[in-house]
Amino acid sequence: MRTAFAAAAVALLSATAAACGDAGQLQSAGPTQTADSPAKLWPDLRPASSPAYPYDVATRETVKGLTVPSGDIRRIDPVDIVEAELKAHPADYGSKGAFHGTVDRVKDCRAGGDRALCPLLKPYYRDLTGDGRPDLTLGFRLYPTNQTAVRVYTVEGRHLVQVLADNDAILGVELAGRALIERNPADISGYEYRTTWEWDPGQRAMVFSRDEYLHTGTGHRIHRASPSARPSASPAASPGAS
Repeated sequence: MRTAFAAAAVALLSATAAACGDAGQLQSAGPTQTADSPAKLWPDLRPASSPAYPYDVATRETVKGLTVPSGDIRRIDPVDIVEAELKAHPADYGSKGAFHGTVDRVKDCRAGGDRALCPLLKPYYRDLTGDGRPDLTLGFRLYPTNQTAVRVYTVEGRHLVQVLADNDAILGVELAGRALIERNPADISGYEYRTTWEWDPGQRAMVFSRDEYLHTGTGHRIHRASPSARPSASPAASPGAS
């Protein structure tokens, strides 16, 4: 009886160990694909000596008519900044300009105006240049189009300097570290187009760093106007997804 009991115990322990081992052991996922090094195509192709099209990777402009004596950008009225741009770019905001409807709407941003008609969006303050002081990210609608102006301003001495200017149809804007990310409607259903601008201390501006089409899974085909890096610039072709 002792022999039979011991044999049964051994069999039970063996079965239990096997069951536990099956649950925790690694299993093969099949053969691993062999890694291939990048293949350089057309090694004899003559390299291009100039770009195929112009593209402004950065814009920088000192705002005329406004000074910052205290160096605190928060003390400047955002409405004053928008009005300074309207005045500086009559080709865009004049009676025959593409964004002429913005001029009358800005008047409603002042006291006594209809705030529902004001094109100015909520301003955001964050250090994007790395100098320890807040910079201003500003947005305002460009009527009568469906585009939105996205601007970033910093202070240098007593001067207010615009270090990013982009007009586009906007789904959303995000700040991540010292980068600004724009989300735009793509012309492909189920995708959106994202552009990232980052602070470049060499150019002292927010420079275009990458763009990409991202799959969102849903959406409709939307005609997306080509962005212009500065208000009066003609639309430029995208440099392609990176």
